[in-house]
Amino acid sequence: MRYKITLRKTEEGYSVSVPGLPGCWSQGATEEEAIQQISEAIKEYIAVASELADDSQMREIEVAV
Repeated sequence: MRYKITLRKTEEGYSVSVPGLPGCWSQGATEEEAIQQISEAIKEYIAVASELADDSQMREIEVAV
């Protein structure tokens, strides 16, 4: 899957979040580290969301934008 991220330069390095996944954010000393960290955060976010939706049917749909 592909997700759009927002990357911001800060005094400590880089802050990164995923607008499509509320509350999914991370940081890193470098841009590369921040992107690596958000990749892991996305995986963890999806895993937790799947656990919470255990009683529900999960489906994927494609939306043209």
